[in-house]
Amino acid sequence: MIYIAPVQGHTDAAWRHFHHAVYGGDNRYFTPFMRCEHGETRRQDMRDYLSPLNDGIDLEPQVIFRDMAELDVLLGRLEAEGARAVNLNMGCPFPLQTGKGRGAGFIRNAAEASRLPETLAAHPGPAYSVKMRLGFESPDEWRGVIDILNSLELTNIYLHPRVARQQYGGELHLDEFAAFVEASRNPVVFNGDIRTPGDIAEAGRRFPGITGVMTARGVLGRPSLAAESVDGEEWAREKRIVKMMEFHRALLGHYEETLCGDAQVLAKIKPFWEYAEDEIGRKAWKAIRKASNMARYHSAVAMVE
Repeated sequence: MIYIAPVQGHTDAAWRHFHHAVYGGDNRYFTPFMRCEHGETRRQDMRDYLSPLNDGIDLEPQVIFRDMAELDVLLGRLEAEGARAVNLNMGCPFPLQTGKGRGAGFIRNAAEASRLPETLAAHPGPAYSVKMRLGFESPDEWRGVIDILNSLELTNIYLHPRVARQQYGGELHLDEFAAFVEASRNPVVFNGDIRTPGDIAEAGRRFPGITGVMTARGVLGRPSLAAESVDGEEWAREKRIVKMMEFHRALLGHYEETLCGDAQVLAKIKPFWEYAEDEIGRKAWKAIRKASNMARYHSAVAMVE
């Protein structure tokens, strides 16, 4: 199984629906993180999670929180909606969230982290998983929470072998990742710089103790990535582009039917290509980014070949 991580502004219900429709597979998808606003779960987050477009796919809602009060609100709402699984985001590196103690900032809050077992026990309905990084500033910070994580029964820990300060660049701390796998009583999934079928295979070879891989930007740039892995071989670029264009047409058609005007449609569809420069070529990628109306957008997309 390939785990497809969420990216805010990209992997909404429509993206997930049409990706699954075009590429198939038994991938597990995750919602972009859901958070509290004014003491309740944000409405737009719930709309995405409850969308009929999610029917028929393996979807796990993800929540982000700064303390147990916020987590309690989020879990209470998801339990009420019948969620069977919930992913706890303890890895988001963006300062807007970490500065408030959420995401990767949460593992620095030992007092709140120690209350996780109690809070999850109060919401026994769903199964739980954790998405996290090795730390906030230092790649050994995970050692301060491993005992707490080991006290929980988690379906998976999706571990990115960087720290929050690195965002998505810089070295992968693979020795610390290996130490985490050894210390964890829960299954561990490798998450980080998975862009090709070869990367998936290499992660499995290097860390035979992992139970799978997670990808986010990799599958946004190369939507066929999971399907290629299932096939056990890298697709020819021509086949990848043909399927990518099929995916794009389906998604664009949906946005044109449900949104109003060029500006709204462009705002939703242009992120489809944001991470695809290597796949479609710089000339087409730049033209798509510059397109200011649908006519110019279609002309730019026609350059993809």
